[in-house]
Amino acid sequence: MYQIIGHGVEGTAMPSFASLTDEDRWALAFFVGTLPYSDAQKTAGADVWKTDANARTALSGLDSLTQLSEVELAKKVKEGSVASLTAFARANPQEVVASATQAQSTVLAKAKLRESVAAFVSGDRSAATKLALSAYLDGFETLEPALAAKNRSLFQQVEKAMIGFRATIANGSVADVRAAEEDLQKLLDETDLVLAPSEGDSVATFFGALTILLREGLEALLVVVAMIAFLKKAERREVLPYVHAGWVIALAAGGVTWAIATYLIGVSGASRELTEGFSSLFAAAILLGVGIWMHQKSAAGRWQAYLKQKMSSAMSRRTAWFMFLLAFIAVYREVFETVLFFAALWTEENGMALLAGLGCGVVLLGVLAMVLLRTSARLPIGQFFAAARCLSRS
Repeated sequence: MYQIIGHGVEGTAMPSFASLTDEDRWALAFFVGTLPYSDAQKTAGADVWKTDANARTALSGLDSLTQLSEVELAKKVKEGSVASLTAFARANPQEVVASATQAQSTVLAKAKLRESVAAFVSGDRSAATKLALSAYLDGFETLEPALAAKNRSLFQQVEKAMIGFRATIANGSVADVRAAEEDLQKLLDETDLVLAPSEGDSVATFFGALTILLREGLEALLVVVAMIAFLKKAERREVLPYVHAGWVIALAAGGVTWAIATYLIGVSGASRELTEGFSSLFAAAILLGVGIWMHQKSAAGRWQAYLKQKMSSAMSRRTAWFMFLLAFIAVYREVFETVLFFAALWTEENGMALLAGLGCGVVLLGVLAMVLLRTSARLPIGQFFAAARCLSRS
């Protein structure tokens, strides 16, 4: 249908529509492909798609959807469901794409685990460890947000089993490694079943997006509010614009990161971990400096002396940029993680639920920020410095 729309049929009344864009030609081909089917068949096909794992495997991606005929599809799915399944898939190609993305993640994880076992059997423990880590970072980790939202217990089991598998490679025998890999394969099979499309997807996506944003956002919020409270107590309000600029620019940088990761490059699991790791180390180094400085001011007498001390303009600028950098790193690290989680949760079908969870999370974080800022005015400086010093150590 796509080719006929583009080239036409010579000697007939069917002209060429080559002037249409490639995207429009594909959209028209899918639409024409649904005309032989009724709405009742499309509805029945939706039920088959949700309940039949073989159907989702048979139509795992646009390549299979556009190339498989009904005769070929009948060999892979249960009898009597071919017409309705085809009707649904052609009317909802985005569902096929989303299912294929999930399937590719678990398929990749399973394949890397098998390759890891093969490398271990051949005596290459180093390669086996790298392949096991790739099974987690490049395969399973992309499914974490969706799985945690629908079945947190299974999510934790798979994570623990992945760690255990790498430990077994380091210290176990061939039989131990094979047994650990077999258990992981079963857990990944169960993951496929849990992540199969269902009526509760939108609810799970909403609460998943909400909890992710609250968890990551609250960590950054506490750091920024503590910095603002400290500067107000220290009567250094001229530095506040630098703090606000830090977290605002961090949010903007998070948007740019999302655009780059989504449209320009593919971010591998190892790259994600390295970015988060270096951000954490950088933030820790800055917080360590803050902790040492706070320790020097934690005693009441020293604090009073500090307040009375006149600081030069150069020192003021240094302090301001120090605070800007701390606010930026603290917020960007959490934004980066949130972007990765949301990218993994996002599909065409649950987009509204995800945005609703995002909106509710933003509102709740805004309320929390106002409450924290109001109550921080009564924050005891000495206790604040002592507590902040402990936090910087952790």
